[in-house]
Amino acid sequence: MKAVLNDTVIAEAPESDLIKIEGNWYFPPSSVNADLLEKSDTPYLCPWKGECQYFSIKQGGTLLQDRAFSYPTPYPSAFDRVGKDFSGYVAFWKDVQVVE
Repeated sequence: MKAVLNDTVIAEAPESDLIKIEGNWYFPPSSVNADLLEKSDTPYLCPWKGECQYFSIKQGGTLLQDRAFSYPTPYPSAFDRVGKDFSGYVAFWKDVQVVE
């Protein structure tokens, strides 16, 4: 599976390595091109997953605000709900296509 913005692959991993949570595909941290991400100060606290870290995506000379997100240290109870540890996994939205 790939996370693609225009023609740029931001993340790539076999589907078996991804985790699907609430309709979003979460990619393992090692599969993400971190050079294309920049931490955002946008705050968000999910009631069941915990504190979210947003990332903006670098696209040429443009910074696309908050197009990726991760839960660096999810609540332990979230692991039971998801069935797996998803700490640091990265999901994408708004303009980023996840394709096979």
